Amino acid sequence: MSEPLFYDVLVLGGGIAGGSLAWKAAQMGLKVALVTRGDGPSHSNTYLAQGGIVTLGEDDSPQLLAQDIIKAGAGINNPEAVEVIATEGPRVVDEFLVRILKVPFARKNGDFLYGKEAAHSRRRILFVGDQTGKAIMEALWKALASHPGIDVYTGQTAVDLITNTHHAEDPLEAYRRPRCLGAYVLDNRSGEIRRFFARFTALATGGLGRIYLHTTNPQGARGDGYAMASRAGARLLHMEFIQFHPTSLFHRDADGFLISEAVRGEGARLLTRDGQPFLHKYTPQGELAPRDVVARAIYEELHRRGDNYVLLDLSSLKVNIPERFPGIYRKCLELGIDITRQPIPVVPAAHYSIGGVLVDTWGRSSLEGLYAVGEVSCTGLHGANRLASTSLLEGLLWGWRAARDMARRDHREELPFHKIPRWRRPRHELEVDPALIVQDWVSIKHTMWNYAGIIRTRRRLERAISDLRYLYHRIESFYRTARLNDGIVGLRNGIIVAQEVVRAAMMNRRSIGAHYIKEEDGEI
Repeated sequence: MSEPLFYDVLVLGGGIAGGSLAWKAAQMGLKVALVTRGDGPSHSNTYLAQGGIVTLGEDDSPQLLAQDIIKAGAGINNPEAVEVIATEGPRVVDEFLVRILKVPFARKNGDFLYGKEAAHSRRRILFVGDQTGKAIMEALWKALASHPGIDVYTGQTAVDLITNTHHAEDPLEAYRRPRCLGAYVLDNRSGEIRRFFARFTALATGGLGRIYLHTTNPQGARGDGYAMASRAGARLLHMEFIQFHPTSLFHRDADGFLISEAVRGEGARLLTRDGQPFLHKYTPQGELAPRDVVARAIYEELHRRGDNYVLLDLSSLKVNIPERFPGIYRKCLELGIDITRQPIPVVPAAHYSIGGVLVDTWGRSSLEGLYAVGEVSCTGLHGANRLASTSLLEGLLWGWRAARDMARRDHREELPFHKIPRWRRPRHELEVDPALIVQDWVSIKHTMWNYAGIIRTRRRLERAISDLRYLYHRIESFYRTARLNDGIVGLRNGIIVAQEVVRAAMMNRRSIGAHYIKEEDGEI
């Protein structure tokens, strides 16, 4: 059994939020461990981000950006978070992404080209074709790998956050203020569970889209960070607000491949299967309405017509499609769809979790020593519905600010690392049957999609919570006797997060933004 590892900062997750935090913290003299389940930059939502990252356009201002964010968020945004991102965000983009990482954002004659997406009043989005996230992550991971102050651990799964009140062998710690001291981490190659101790721990674990049947998220987006934070006692907020992207590719081999909102921003139109426009019946903003509005309109139209997809028509675009959207063009062509000649079949899919671990403008959670950045966090920036392409900027900026906050905190405090025992395994460990994990995931995904998806009713949510509670007890019993692997850890986290989403949805009886409750027989 290995001895524990000690760091100033432990970062769980390697997307733009975790990566920027790790780099900035190391740059400020802190010793950093970055732990990730994947083996490189491609295992994150950031890598899949197509549209781009928000900054300020040529005829833009922080005030206009703030207005667009608040309008999209239905007015329940955290004003302080909105002000911080509108004023500081563009500066960090320029300092870190442009000047230090040298991300090759699109330019013409040396000047940046700016994209426009739904609900933005200005062209203000920097992009690298339709593979912006890939370009950012490749540059970021190159910087992380070469920094002497950062140790990167790949192929690792965080099992639980360590807190003094939950894990210390000294019973008197129960009377003290709860504090996060690091995490128990499973090495997926050896099966060993190690203690990573740190003065500051940052969740940067991404989203939860994989608890739904249809999602644009990668395999790892199963809610690990939310579940660990909940078990450790950190406060979660706005878990009911799940943003469904209106346009994921409808194809059996596409696995939720995203068709960027930038396609509609450039002029693409949504049509029924027989070629008729329909969005005008639901919103005067048409294709440029906020995502929740467009997703619900598609859902309603599919339900009304009995279809299983709609069409996204690019014939009116005035851009060179293979040049502007090379990733989408290639992917569709591989599947037999030439988007320069044919419309794209699309359906809505779970895309982004607006809520999460409640944090302030420095990324600090309600649990001392624990930070959360990126999609796993809830800064309040997005209100009830996220404005397109603000997620990369939020992750970047809060990672940057969290690192600054950690560097200026008191590092002389003695912490009770020595009171934390090694991971205790069950006396009789049982090998995990993968068929059981697969079947339980099927139950979770179908329950969430059918009962807690794009359009919800009180009755559906009540059925969901009943079914999920039963499943939770079965999974928890399964977990307690299992020889831990990544699969059973993820399943346990998935069922916990699914319940968090449904409970939050049941508590919020008001239809707003990405949480839509439909009246049923006079009740909601």
